[in-house]
Amino acid sequence: MRSEIISVDTGSRETVHDITAQCAEFAAAQGEDGLLHVFVPHATAGVVLVELGAGSDDDLLAALRDLLPADDRWRHAHGSRGHGRSHVMPALIPPYATVPVIQGRLALGTWQSIALVDLNVDNPQRQVRLSFLSN
Repeated sequence: MRSEIISVDTGSRETVHDITAQCAEFAAAQGEDGLLHVFVPHATAGVVLVELGAGSDDDLLAALRDLLPADDRWRHAHGSRGHGRSHVMPALIPPYATVPVIQGRLALGTWQSIALVDLNVDNPQRQVRLSFLSN
């Protein structure tokens, strides 16, 4: 298995951050068939395969705000207001995704992108581990 870590600056706002290009570059460097596993080693972030740029990313954040409001209901209550919801989010949006790779190319659907979802405004820098399992 080959692996590397990429750094992602998510800033100080809730975000759906596109990491498809970095994933594609890593897969291309392998040059063969296999699986790309994308993992976020953080308790408050997740990975999704989603259409980006057509409003879906904003819709996803709006849905998460509805499901996980940034208010004082959360028992996990350190950090910014509503921080506890960030610790619940990975139960809905897992911290990983696996994508087939064919001849070094991601086998994503036409409108699929790989994105990091981060509601935690207290941690603007994230790491993502990309791992390649060859056939």
